[in-house]
Amino acid sequence: MTSKPRVCATIEPDLIAAATGEAPGSTAERVEAHVAACPPCRDDFARYRAIDTAVGTLRSTMPPDGDADAARERLVARLADLRTRILSYAVLPSSLGPILIARSEYGVALVEYLPREGVTASRLFRMAGVEPQEDGADLEELQRELLEYLEGRRTRLDWPLDLRGARSDFQRAVLQTTVAVPYGAVSSYTGIAAELGKPAAVRAVAQALRHNPLPIVVPCHRVVGSGGDLVGYAGDRLTLKEQLLGLEGVPTEPARASKIARGALYHYEPNPAREYCLPTCGDIARRPISLLFTRRAQAEARGLVPCTTCHPDLHPLPE
Repeated sequence: MTSKPRVCATIEPDLIAAATGEAPGSTAERVEAHVAACPPCRDDFARYRAIDTAVGTLRSTMPPDGDADAARERLVARLADLRTRILSYAVLPSSLGPILIARSEYGVALVEYLPREGVTASRLFRMAGVEPQEDGADLEELQRELLEYLEGRRTRLDWPLDLRGARSDFQRAVLQTTVAVPYGAVSSYTGIAAELGKPAAVRAVAQALRHNPLPIVVPCHRVVGSGGDLVGYAGDRLTLKEQLLGLEGVPTEPARASKIARGALYHYEPNPAREYCLPTCGDIARRPISLLFTRRAQAEARGLVPCTTCHPDLHPLPE
């Protein structure tokens, strides 16, 4: 995490004093001028004032003597609740357009392709029970890593995730399963449903990923239709899905960019021997997609072994 600028660190005690009403007039005026020009300190000031208000409320309803421990526990719980509500956010210009990243003290809670109207139209400001706080300095490392991914210089985003944006336990399970689809690989809605042990829930899986609050880091772009069609992404932004798959080296059909080129990928369907195959092995390339890989190393990194019938180890696909 990036440290505060020296001027912000220096003024912080006065910031707290002003927020709690204990600063003399000249100090309060200096704080007012600083927060007017410094969004992070302005957010800190608002947070300190909210905490002071909460403390004042608790003090006004203090229990009788002897119940101090109970009051202290209530205060600690209230302050903890305030901390969990805060989502720091920043907007990153990128090759895919402006992307908003927001995180809590638990992890990244939102990655969003911003609409034409900009940050004010972000779903962040419609999420219940959160207090958005603009803080680019706090998110610099995440922004740098995302840019490295989009430039092809990084293949993993190992970010802690806060799945508070999930609409249900089922969607949370779908998101957690999708995270496991590796860079350069492709699954399907059918494959994710089977992985969850709910093979009939294909349509529900598709809807859960359609409303994914964490695109890219929860890689729903790696999930396609059972026949390889690139259906649905971030609402109707299918071209973004094509761009991300292309970045990861996943080929599409020459005459039809919205369909995966299954004939250029290694195939895996769950089997007792955990063998992966060439696309020419039996009719595997005509069956619903479970998991596809662009490279043998990806399959073997998941503990899969070459098929003893089609021998992808002896007849590898061209790279």
